[in-house]
Amino acid sequence: MSKRYFATLLMVFAVAVSACASPTPTAAPVTQPTQPTAQPTPPPAPTEEPAPEMMGAMPMVNPLEVEGDIILAGSSTVFPLAEAMMVRFQDEGYGGKPTIDSIGSGAGFERFCKTGETDISNASRAIKSSEVESCRAIGREPVEFRIGTDALAVVVNPANEFLGGNVTKAQLAKIFSSEAVNWSDVDPAWPAEPILRFSPGTDSGTFDYFVEVVMNPVYVKDAKADAGKGEEQILAAAGIQLSEDDNVLVQGVEGDVNAIGYFGYAYYQENASRLQLLKIDGVEANAGTVDNNTYPLARPLFMYSDAKIMAEKPQVAAFLNFVLTYVNEEIGPVGYFPASDSALGAAKVALLNALYMR
Repeated sequence: MSKRYFATLLMVFAVAVSACASPTPTAAPVTQPTQPTAQPTPPPAPTEEPAPEMMGAMPMVNPLEVEGDIILAGSSTVFPLAEAMMVRFQDEGYGGKPTIDSIGSGAGFERFCKTGETDISNASRAIKSSEVESCRAIGREPVEFRIGTDALAVVVNPANEFLGGNVTKAQLAKIFSSEAVNWSDVDPAWPAEPILRFSPGTDSGTFDYFVEVVMNPVYVKDAKADAGKGEEQILAAAGIQLSEDDNVLVQGVEGDVNAIGYFGYAYYQENASRLQLLKIDGVEANAGTVDNNTYPLARPLFMYSDAKIMAEKPQVAAFLNFVLTYVNEEIGPVGYFPASDSALGAAKVALLNALYMR
C-alpha cells in the first residue's frame, strides 16, 4: 500500500472517528463467550459506543493499492472464513503475499503472542489472560475483532436412529466422558456398542469451547477443587480420536454408525449429505436459533491484531478494514452466521481506536 494512499485513508478514518465521538465516551458493548472462572485481563475495549453510521460502512479500501505480506494463523473454524475474505481481497486487486495457516486457536495465539510470527490471530474463542500477558511481554497489545458467529455442530452417522436426532447437553457430556464406554452407559435404551468419539485436538478453540460449555457444567462443581476435570474427562474417554483437521473428524463420523463428533458448522454444511446433525436440547442449529440465542452451542468468531503491527504494516489494517466491511456478504456461503450489528459495530470502532487513539 502506498504511503500516499494510507495517509488518505488515515484522514478518512479520522473524520469517521470524529463523527462517532461523543462528549462522554462509554465502553462499546462487546459480546463475549462464557469464560473459565479465573479470567484474564482482557484486551482493551473500544473507547467509543458504535455510532449508527458506523454500523454499516467503513472507510473504503482499494485492494489495488495494497501491497506487502499478511500473515494469519489460528482457528481451523475461522480458517474457511479468513480464506474466503483473502480470496475476495485478491480478486479485487491485492497483489501482496498472504499466508493463512489452520493450526487451532491456541497454537495461533502461540505464534501471535509468544513468537510474534503472525500479524493476525484467528480464534474461535476469546483470548486467555495468559495469552494476553504473553503478548504484552513481547510488546503487543491484542485488539479483538468480532467477525461472526458459529453454531457448533454435533453430528452422527446418517444411519444412527437410536438417538432420534437429539441429545441433551448433559447426555453429550457423558457421551464424551470416561464414564461411558458403550452407548447404553448413557441411556439403557441405547445399544450396548462402543462409542466412537471424534473431537478437535487440544490446540483447538473448538475443543476449549466444548470443554467450557458442555463438559465443565457437569464435571466442575467447585472451581478450585474440580478445575480441569471437564478436560480430564474428555481426554480420558475410551477410544477418543483427536485431530486438528476437521475433515478427519468428518471422515471418522461418516465411517461408523456408532460414531459421534463435533466441529464448526461450516464443516457440517460442506458435508451435510454425509452426516446427521443433532439437535441439542431439542433445538436445531440454524440462522434463526443462532440469532435469537436459543441454540445452546452458538459461539463468537474472532480475529486479533495489534495497533503497532497495523501501523508498521498498513496492509494488515487494510485487510481488517476490508473484512469488517464485507464479512457479512461472505459469511453465509462459508457456513457461519453474521455477528450482531452491535458486535460488528464495536469491532469497527476497535479498529479505529487502534489506529487513531493509541
